[in-house]
Amino acid sequence: MSERTILITGCSSGIGYAAAKTLRQRGWRVFAACRKQEDCDRLRGEGFDAPRLDYQDEDSIKTALDEVLGATGGTLDALFNNGAYAIPGAVEDLPTEALRDIFESNFFGWHSLTRAVLPVMRAQGHGRIVQCSSVLGLITMPWRGAYNASKFALEGLTDTLRMEMRDTGIDVVLIEPGPITSAFRANSIIQFERWIDWKNAPRAAQYETQLRPRLYDSVKKTTFELGPEAVVDKLIHALEAPRPRPRYYVTVPTYFSGFMRRLLPTRLLDKVMGG
Repeated sequence: MSERTILITGCSSGIGYAAAKTLRQRGWRVFAACRKQEDCDRLRGEGFDAPRLDYQDEDSIKTALDEVLGATGGTLDALFNNGAYAIPGAVEDLPTEALRDIFESNFFGWHSLTRAVLPVMRAQGHGRIVQCSSVLGLITMPWRGAYNASKFALEGLTDTLRMEMRDTGIDVVLIEPGPITSAFRANSIIQFERWIDWKNAPRAAQYETQLRPRLYDSVKKTTFELGPEAVVDKLIHALEAPRPRPRYYVTVPTYFSGFMRRLLPTRLLDKVMGG
């Protein structure tokens, strides 16, 4: 049997890096893409094929995929869209330009790469497209409006794509992590400082007492937080099962949130999630 191939984005750390290492151990040829060239160079030093791919740079998407297809002879068995970030802050303090920025990385770039991969998978008659969504694509929480919005958009687009691909041999899957150990919070601080003028916001006191302590002072694992290998376990099933599920929940909060969304009235769900 020929070697299975997968392109994974966001491999500099966290879920993407764990997925790249584990799938390589399982015999996959992994193309471990990163946004920054120095991270690609580091992964190449570890023996990975590591194209540079920045979701906000259409040229890099094309160049990265060309590199992958040149190495495989024009085929690709799977794509794992994974790289994403958050902009913590109240919706009323979120500049529209910030929302455009996060959608480029968390949504539009994923769509561009997926559309570029689909003709390859159609031609070969099979493929797996796995999208790393979030518990915040199922329910919303305060201070997370930009990320909530990008993941809700991803959920809708992916569900539609899954239905449309039913007759093609291409499976489309969502993975729904909850709290996972990663550099996600540290990266969120960078975005918070870039975009949110919290000192002049109507909720400045709440930023001071609620959001900022969570961002800057939290070093311990949160309740029910799991390592990235928990996501990789679900990814393996999504990639290797003969008939993958449409969705894979990962952590206790994800299962609980899915349950609440189905059963609770909206006002009660708002109260539970909004504090």
